[in-house]
Amino acid sequence: EGQDEVSAREQHFHSQVRESTICFLLFAILYVVSYFIITRYKRKSDEQEDEDAIVNRISLFLSTFTLAVSAGAVLLLPFSIISNEILLSFPHNYYIQWLNGSLIHGLWNLASLFSNLCLFVLMPFAFFFLESEGFAGLKKGIRARILETLVMLLLLALLILGIVWVASALIDNDAASMESLYDLWEFYLPYLYSCISLMGCLLLLLCTPVGLSRMFTVMGQLLVKPTILEDLDEQIYIITLEEEALQRRLNGLSSSVECNIMELEQELENVKTLKTKLERRKKASAWERNLVYPAVMVLLLIETSISVLLVACNILCLLVDETAMPKGTRGPGIGNASLSTFGFVGAALEIILIFYLMVSSVVGFYSLRFFGNFTPKKDDTTMTKIIGNCVSILVLSSALPVMSRTLGITRFDLLGDFGRFNWLGNFYIVLSYNLLFAIVTTLCLVRKFTSAVREELFKALGLHKLHLSNTSRDSETAKPSVNGHQKAL
Repeated sequence: EGQDEVSAREQHFHSQVRESTICFLLFAILYVVSYFIITRYKRKSDEQEDEDAIVNRISLFLSTFTLAVSAGAVLLLPFSIISNEILLSFPHNYYIQWLNGSLIHGLWNLASLFSNLCLFVLMPFAFFFLESEGFAGLKKGIRARILETLVMLLLLALLILGIVWVASALIDNDAASMESLYDLWEFYLPYLYSCISLMGCLLLLLCTPVGLSRMFTVMGQLLVKPTILEDLDEQIYIITLEEEALQRRLNGLSSSVECNIMELEQELENVKTLKTKLERRKKASAWERNLVYPAVMVLLLIETSISVLLVACNILCLLVDETAMPKGTRGPGIGNASLSTFGFVGAALEIILIFYLMVSSVVGFYSLRFFGNFTPKKDDTTMTKIIGNCVSILVLSSALPVMSRTLGITRFDLLGDFGRFNWLGNFYIVLSYNLLFAIVTTLCLVRKFTSAVREELFKALGLHKLHLSNTSRDSETAKPSVNGHQKAL
């Protein structure tokens, strides 16, 4: 018995070391990728070792850590679904014994812990650290800035504690719930995180339908459209003449007229961009023009339709079956039963839809006017804006598993602190969320595909001068007509 106990302890120790090593390697890969992404957009500053450079570097490392956690939160749900199917297909394979329920549970708990850490500690610290200058009367330096940052964090924590306390008293005026707020680790932080997750789900409810309709425009700008009744040579010739004319006007102006020079340079840049697009369309092969573009558009339409159809089926399930609620009974566990009705094919479809919803939510987030200024620019994004982007993506990615389960995209039971949200057990909130998602997505798609007809009706009725339609955001800066002449330059 003693030898069996020792061997069991050794096996447990080896499994813990193996799981820790796998977690570390996965996070290291995500961290390196996140670092390259952020440095691609970060504004290039002076390389001298002054105080601001050190503060910027610390904030950069914290932002990279947050972006890596966001990527982990996004990839964790597809990783768990595919792991379950692999364990079902190869239950006794020696080479996948490391892929077990203990590892998946540990990853979910780590993702939840690091999400809380980044959202409530690291990102506020990075922001206040950037803005700090040190208290008046103290010696300037890194220590003074750290002291001011810690004081600001303490005041912010007290403010949030008071807000949550008042909100808890207004919503649930119960002595037990008020006393449970004293337990910071077991109740207060998960309760606060559930509030943030609810805000993230509401933000996803706003961003994802907009992104689903916006994806058609984005892919249309990235791919080469078919040339139907168009003469690209004539359009390129007209653009070249326009470019030469602008260049001559720019060379003829004196340096004193700075306003006109700036306007002409901007106009010349737009013309060059349009010329580059036309040349790319001309060089594209017939396969790329006539097959890839329609295939991608049809694929986007199919994925969007399947998403809406799954949400509609989930609404019916919610009305009929109580176990369809996100906070229902626990699942059979990892590797015991398939989470999809169609097995491996259904799991692959769920993973594709989850990634599609995440990309659409990010596209929709940057398409909203309120968050339009958050859009990062290559080599010209300040650290403050990078911190804001990292926080926004972290909120969206943390809410993605909750939204996927709430909408019925996947039946994977949420593990760790991701599944401890009280509002997931409210039938009316979950049903309203599904109904709103289906209705708003359908309205966005109808608006997208009827925009051309609506524009023509406005023109026919003479209402286009009232600017009732804002479809110009989706249009390009210049639209060539059928006969090759430019409608706008």
